[in-house]
Amino acid sequence: MHYLLGVRMDESRPQPSAEEMDAMFARVGAVNDEMKAQGVWVFAGGLLPSDSATVVRVEGGSTTMTDGPFAETKEQLGGFYVLELENLDEALAWAERTAEACGAPIEVRPFDGIA
Repeated sequence: MHYLLGVRMDESRPQPSAEEMDAMFARVGAVNDEMKAQGVWVFAGGLLPSDSATVVRVEGGSTTMTDGPFAETKEQLGGFYVLELENLDEALAWAERTAEACGAPIEVRPFDGIA
């Protein structure tokens, strides 16, 4: 079973200092290395802030493209992991470790099959 662990970032909060970012990257790197060592890592990545997004909509045969996030909210997806795990309990355990490492909430969602 594949699970998405979505890192939730609050863009209204001040950016961490360089020292805080370095410490967070070290913690996240250690968790990433453990995921890889245990063979559950499929893919992961961080995302640029939501103001770098473009939303593409097709309605009535017409396509529009809008700069900025789809949702007007301060909390956005800041990064993600795709893990291959046996069950939800394993996903929640990794989410807990990831949330502690990156200092942000983690949303866990199972995939509805893999194409």
